[in-house]
Amino acid sequence: MLHFSRFKIAFVAFVCFMGLLATLPNFLSQETLKSWPSFLPHKQLSLGLDLKGGAHLLLQMDSSELRKDWLKSLRGDVRKQLRDARIRYTGLGQTKQLVRVKLVDPSKMDEALRRLRTTIPQPLGGPFGAGTDYDAEVQEGPGDTIEVVPTNAGMQQRISGAITSAIEVIRRRVDNIGTAEPSIVRQGNDRILVQYPGLDDTTRLKELIGKTARLTFHDVHPTMTGQEAEQTRVPLGFVVYPDAEDPNYTHVLREIPLIYGEDLVDANPGFDQNTNEPIISFRFNQKAAVEFGRFTSQNVGRPFAIVLDNGIKDDGSADVVVLSAPVIREPILGGSGQISGNFSVQSANDLAVQIRSGALPATLTVVEERTVGPSLGADSIEAGEYAAIVGGIGVAAFMIFAYGLFGIFALLAVLVNLILIIGTMSMIGSTLTLPGIAGLILTVGMAVDANVLIYERIREEMRNGKQPISAIDSGFSRAFGTIIDSNLTTLIAAIVMFWLGSGPIRGFAVTLSLGIFATIFTAFLVTRLMVALWVARQKTRKIPAPL
Repeated sequence: MLHFSRFKIAFVAFVCFMGLLATLPNFLSQETLKSWPSFLPHKQLSLGLDLKGGAHLLLQMDSSELRKDWLKSLRGDVRKQLRDARIRYTGLGQTKQLVRVKLVDPSKMDEALRRLRTTIPQPLGGPFGAGTDYDAEVQEGPGDTIEVVPTNAGMQQRISGAITSAIEVIRRRVDNIGTAEPSIVRQGNDRILVQYPGLDDTTRLKELIGKTARLTFHDVHPTMTGQEAEQTRVPLGFVVYPDAEDPNYTHVLREIPLIYGEDLVDANPGFDQNTNEPIISFRFNQKAAVEFGRFTSQNVGRPFAIVLDNGIKDDGSADVVVLSAPVIREPILGGSGQISGNFSVQSANDLAVQIRSGALPATLTVVEERTVGPSLGADSIEAGEYAAIVGGIGVAAFMIFAYGLFGIFALLAVLVNLILIIGTMSMIGSTLTLPGIAGLILTVGMAVDANVLIYERIREEMRNGKQPISAIDSGFSRAFGTIIDSNLTTLIAAIVMFWLGSGPIRGFAVTLSLGIFATIFTAFLVTRLMVALWVARQKTRKIPAPL
């Protein structure tokens, strides 16, 4: 057990050296790191909001907007099903609570109800429809009407799905700001908490994540202008949207889009080669590219509109504008194009990020906003350093007093343990928070405990009459199983915390998990290597007191 081959010695030395090399950038300035060779580690350990300070936003999703969009979708489903069944209707519309349609022929009521009930309501029991509840109810209303009413369970399911989708969209958008690791977690039923370390100004963060940025492509009415529609009446199936550059000028567009923003696979800012103005280049997926090519081939000489829906303004009105309405000069068959407008470099970049990240399902409103100053984080770091120094001195004094030279070996192993943890966290880009510091302190205790178990097992073997060399070998061997068992149970708890937890809880779980692996490595390789090298140099083969 005490024999180490040259390969094993080289492996332990290599791991320790790499850990030290990965940890070293944390003690250097950014200017020094820039002059480092490219093959050396450059990553520094990121500090969390509670240590570094930063932005804190609590966002709430507009459930009424979700309901409105859902009712709009249900209205389209009702129209399609009744048309397919050749059932004549009139007065198809929606209120804030339901969709209502009036049948021209009351004798078709049973057939219409049967048709709608078998196609529109969706089961809530999962993807295979294992449940007994439905997301909507189709019922007969007053005066030969049919009403489609969303259920509370269906609404809650849509809110839950929208929150999950919004978290992913926000994460993709925020990742484009910088290299810091934000914390984006769900709070309650319809809220999202966003924490971004190191960000002092929340203005751009709010603008970037608060807009829905739903991009759609629409057919333009061939003969009627927006001014004519406002003076007379908007044709059935069309809507009027203002121009982004001139709000007084409006466009008459078909309500149902030709192509949705979800069909965009990429969007990047750039500059127009002719005017040198900022633009946004986009590219469709294969299906949308075929559809867009077909439409442009059939409508050469006519305009089409690119519409941006940014949700709801502060005054409660809809923020929907026509970014561009270019005339189709020739068929666009490549599935790509560009959006031009009154963009600045920053606005073009932000809009490209929003489009590329996907649209939010509904508008998010900031209900709580604050900036955590770095002074609070500095106080926390200072208190943590003080506690670490006091605790370290206490642990060192105990180990040296209790185990002498072997206690020094244990302290060196604990130091290597911390270096490996910090180096690994730096390499994988993990964020250190106050709970993470607690995980480091707990890891120190576990590392010391592992060495105590080994040394006490050696003492026990010596009391049983074994020779020092044999006792050391047996002590490491027999303590191995106990240490593995104790650390394995802790690792299971850390995995559960990482799986079910979020934010700082996951940070604590990561630190604890890395500490467990580092503890096993240092206890059974680093400490044992130091003891083995010391034993090999001892001619008397005696173990120093108090062992």
